[in-house]
Amino acid sequence: MAEKFDNLEEHLEKFIENIRQMGIIVSDFQPSSQAGLNQKLNFMISGLQDIEKCRQQLHEINVPLEVFEYIDQGRNPQLYTKECLERALARNEQVKGKIDTMTKFKSLLISELSKVFPEEMSKYKAIHGEDAPS
Repeated sequence: MAEKFDNLEEHLEKFIENIRQMGIIVSDFQPSSQAGLNQKLNFMISGLQDIEKCRQQLHEINVPLEVFEYIDQGRNPQLYTKECLERALARNEQVKGKIDTMTKFKSLLISELSKVFPEEMSKYKAIHGEDAPS
């Protein structure tokens, strides 16, 4: 997969360099430079075709729209990944806290119910395979 990205990157770099050179030719255009401009235009067309071929190889890649927003804001797109991981970690800690709380509640509930309803709780424990509160 990395070679597909490297290939696309290489074609984009060549395309950008060709456009830069074409801009130089156009900014100081002389009739004698028409042949060079035509050649650069042909390179631009073939460069677009090469990029299109690379695009077809990468059609299964999905990029979250937020990444483009980061780029538009001038931020590093890798910060998006970092922030996603931080949000996932925070959410994981919240869920773990809820699980721990529910486990403690279950244990306390079973303990208290065992005091009030010992026969029913012994049946419950027999059905659920719980010998002691968890």
